[in-house]
Amino acid sequence: MPFVQSRGQDSVVITVHVQPRAAKNQVAGLHDGALKLRLTAPPVDGKANKAVLACLASLLGIAKSSLSLISGHKSRRKQVLVQGVDEDTVRRLLS
Repeated sequence: MPFVQSRGQDSVVITVHVQPRAAKNQVAGLHDGALKLRLTAPPVDGKANKAVLACLASLLGIAKSSLSLISGHKSRRKQVLVQGVDEDTVRRLLS
């Protein structure tokens, strides 16, 4: 299962595996078919969810408003909808 799936011409879904309370925010490769993100945020009060969106927005060079969490609100495995960018661009920027 690829970590990026196209949802039309200008939107994709990224599957993410989150490791909260890490030393720094960074992409740590792939984990079980998902993009692994290490985040400094703790997994309480939605802080890790907000950090996922902020980190991906920064990596992709787009506004946080272009991203939305569509599943995994209380799980380490999450799916994020990214609008305004195509699958090839996401793969290139996150590789």
